[in-house]
Amino acid sequence: MKLMRIGVDLAKNVFQIHGVDRHEQPVWRQRLPRDRWLQTVLEKIEPGCEIGMESCGGAHHWARQLQARGFRVRLIAPQFVKPYVKSNKNDANDAEAICEAMSRPSMRFVAVKTIEQQDIQATHRIRAGLIEQRTAKANQIRGLIAEYGLVAPKELLMLRRAIPCWLEDADNGLTARFRRLLNGLWDDLRALDERVSELDGEISAIAASEPSAVRLQQLRGVGPMIATALVAAIGDASQFANGRQLAASLGLTPKQHSSGGKDRLLGISKRGDAYLRTLMIHGARSALRTAKSKDDRLSQWAVRLAERSHPNVAAIALANKTARMAWAMLRNGTDYQPGRAAA
Repeated sequence: MKLMRIGVDLAKNVFQIHGVDRHEQPVWRQRLPRDRWLQTVLEKIEPGCEIGMESCGGAHHWARQLQARGFRVRLIAPQFVKPYVKSNKNDANDAEAICEAMSRPSMRFVAVKTIEQQDIQATHRIRAGLIEQRTAKANQIRGLIAEYGLVAPKELLMLRRAIPCWLEDADNGLTARFRRLLNGLWDDLRALDERVSELDGEISAIAASEPSAVRLQQLRGVGPMIATALVAAIGDASQFANGRQLAASLGLTPKQHSSGGKDRLLGISKRGDAYLRTLMIHGARSALRTAKSKDDRLSQWAVRLAERSHPNVAAIALANKTARMAWAMLRNGTDYQPGRAAA
């Protein structure tokens, strides 16, 4: 019995294995505990056997462990595994679906992230979570203060200025108890501001020390935040055959609904990494705002596009083009070439 391909359904404590031979016949089905699964797999399989897993929590860690032992690992996005699940959903059927999906010649695979990429991605995820908490804290303050007849300003900067004034004003109707509560909320908000500032500094330090991030910052509308997010998400971009594939994976290309030979293109698909897509679009809006004062080909192209279409359309188009140029720079290790930007 020589295993040609195995699918592994990952979990917290129990992993399900499904292996097939060269005749595509299942020859190994087994549930293994977390502390023994890797050693058991290494004892059963031979060099040349492919190992597939869903790209989920812990998948990149186990993929690096297997790659370090000389095996070829395939990570598949869960949405591409789901169509191959037969009958009811359970661990055994999931492992079989993974094994089946990885055999498809047109299947798209996820590149295995390095430890450095995961560090950068963790920094971004923590910062995004803190910003959500800060927004929720500010909205809580607005809601509570409204019960006392005070209207909180919409902008966070103005809210920070208003809170000390409310605490110091003795005639605004706030009770002593609520002033103590509001002061605690004010401390919470400042603590979140400090944590976000710390992570901003961490991201800036990464952007200054990572060669790929330094190159990406040559692009219009790309700063430390977008550059490091791109490096964390796509690495050297080797999993994409061209720049359009990268733009499509970020949801920056039109969604298609065609039938009967009639092509119908809708708005952008909004697939893939919503966080990175949001950063790219905000960066494009920033570049579009200053494009009129620049005379390079890309800026002039963006200005002409904004004049004949909606500004949001121009921002999406510029974000799409930026993603394609980022792919070329990461894939080839080259610097930004302004002369070819609007070709």
